[in-house]
Amino acid sequence: MSLPSALITTPVVFLLFLLLLALLSFYLKRKADKTPAGKHTLDPYACGQSKDAVSQYVNPNFQRMFYLAFFFTVMHVLVMIVATAPKGHTLMPVAYIGVGVLAMLILFRK
Repeated sequence: MSLPSALITTPVVFLLFLLLLALLSFYLKRKADKTPAGKHTLDPYACGQSKDAVSQYVNPNFQRMFYLAFFFTVMHVLVMIVATAPKGHTLMPVAYIGVGVLAMLILFRK
């Protein structure tokens, strides 16, 4: 094995990236903010709102958004699979269309 081909093997590339990231981390640690942490540093972020800080606390419900996200995910995957199906293989796209129709029936049932 020659030296150029040995330098692009997976372990060597991994170690080079690890060294690069260690150097970058060391450099950026010196540039980081040194101010002391506040009392709310470890609190979870809630879109800038907390029950104690805001008098009109809002807790949005994204349940209806799930249906749209699921619909568009199924449709995008369905179109991608059908559009890229190999010529002559009609069973796979037809099966995916069937599964997509079934998913839409489940999604929009009453």
